[in-house]
Amino acid sequence: MFEELLVLARDPHAWAALATLVVMEIVLGIDNLIFISILTNKLPEHQRSRARKIGIGMAVIMRLALLGTVAFIVRLTQPLFELFGHTFSWRDLILIAGGLFLIWKATTEIHDSVGNGAGHGAEPSAAGTAGLSVTSAIGQILVLDIVFSLDSIITAVGMTDDIPIMIIAVVTAVALMLLAADPLARFIGNNPTIVMLALGFLLMIGGTLLAEGMGVKIPKGYIYAAMAFSALIEGLNMMSRRAQQRKAHRQP
Repeated sequence: MFEELLVLARDPHAWAALATLVVMEIVLGIDNLIFISILTNKLPEHQRSRARKIGIGMAVIMRLALLGTVAFIVRLTQPLFELFGHTFSWRDLILIAGGLFLIWKATTEIHDSVGNGAGHGAEPSAAGTAGLSVTSAIGQILVLDIVFSLDSIITAVGMTDDIPIMIIAVVTAVALMLLAADPLARFIGNNPTIVMLALGFLLMIGGTLLAEGMGVKIPKGYIYAAMAFSALIEGLNMMSRRAQQRKAHRQP
């Protein structure tokens, strides 16, 4: 293993593959991180950080375990049966199940947020799913970890055949997720309108997973460009609201 790493370290193509794969893993991990942040914000404050660390820890374990079964992962993409002119594989079925779960979860959270007046300054994280336990939160995170990990590893397998590169990319991406988890969750919790935007992202991601499982290929670049544009608009709205608040405070 060490000798293989030395060989790869001298190969510029390996460095390029590693850089590309790290970026791809980080982008794919954003979906998972948003879900973890929203869900753990429903927990009592003293339990949130620990639940995030457990959820992200399970994500890295899941990804590394899947990397150890690359041959099995490849078989998951082989046709299983045909329905309505489309051949379904185990990967398709997992994506469909994950997409439906994400759509259900995002819709439920949006309903709870709207029903509890989140748009009028209430903190959505404290309402709606009161009584959510750490075990329940981690169980839901695990379901999405399976889906996102499978998508992540299949992407990695499609980009390189070198297992060490895949491992380094996965560990790097998850380490960055771990560093960003608490600040992102605090930002989401302190800005109620961001919660609704993030839930909209999850709803769109769920629809994308469902479409991909049904054989409809949606370029990921379009999805993330739409998310970035929406985030930019919301950032401008936040700046505008703060400017209006400062103006109101200066007036007698």
